[in-house]
Amino acid sequence: MRIQREGPGQTLGRRLGACQQGRLAARSVALARAGPAGNVAAPLSRPAMKIATWNINSVRLRIDSVKRFLKEEGPDVLCLQEIKCRDDQFPSRALASVGYPHQAVSGQAGYHGVAIVSRLPLENIEKRRFCDKDDCRHVAATLPGGVRLHNFYVPAGGDEPDPDVNEKFAHKLNFMRDMASWFANGGAPAKSKQILVGDLNIAPCEHDVWSHKQLLKVVSHTPIEVELMDAAIAAGSWLDVARALIPEPEKLYTWWSYRARDWRASNRGRRLDHIWVTPALKKAATGGGRKAYLIHDRCRDWPKPSDHAPVTLVFAK
Repeated sequence: MRIQREGPGQTLGRRLGACQQGRLAARSVALARAGPAGNVAAPLSRPAMKIATWNINSVRLRIDSVKRFLKEEGPDVLCLQEIKCRDDQFPSRALASVGYPHQAVSGQAGYHGVAIVSRLPLENIEKRRFCDKDDCRHVAATLPGGVRLHNFYVPAGGDEPDPDVNEKFAHKLNFMRDMASWFANGGAPAKSKQILVGDLNIAPCEHDVWSHKQLLKVVSHTPIEVELMDAAIAAGSWLDVARALIPEPEKLYTWWSYRARDWRASNRGRRLDHIWVTPALKKAATGGGRKAYLIHDRCRDWPKPSDHAPVTLVFAK
């Protein structure tokens, strides 16, 4: 993986909220693991579990890429978004044939849909509706050890960042409010072991986008979206693992538009795909150091690619 970087230049002030939490968390992790001379200790070496998340943008169209990724990277669990098929159309046998027989699917014809495929047993599968819409944007399951895993696909929000004229944007804002309300009312207890992954369609930090200044009025990076993501993080006491391990000002992108003729050359990316954990999993999520978190941008160069790259996190024992 190549961490995406931007050349030197001036930007606007740093974001607060989730990004500030990430920087503070990263500092506390480094200090906790520092030796007597203040040097950070070597990352923990014994992996407990490897989680992956990927907006695949049609699992049937890209099943060969999914199988290739599973064979090459070998995550214990892969969470997919935008599977774009009904439950009975999901390529269950193909994924079971490469070692992922445990599956939780919430799909619909042609749009949205999420799925969890796993080497590990899945229990207590839940498909939650948000905003009173049955649009298949969430699925959860319990992994061995009592770890609760949530897979989300937050609405993209359309093109116009005005909820009064754009129903899709209004839906996105209400979805985030509904998430925060659910977390605040026990949906993800802070003392429990919980992981949240998925395409959340918000790039919250200044350096989660190629140009903070130019994207402030573009859906996915507007102040209201960032505020609502911050509220959801606070409501569930979540830790944004990427920014805990790799603080700003380092650039992090997981998505690049199809519109760019050469996406690497233009590198106009955004960090839309996320991995969060509750405090009970903070040590495991950050104990492996920054090398435990990877954005597999090479997959963006594969045939018929998704516009998102898969993201993996190795949890340490």
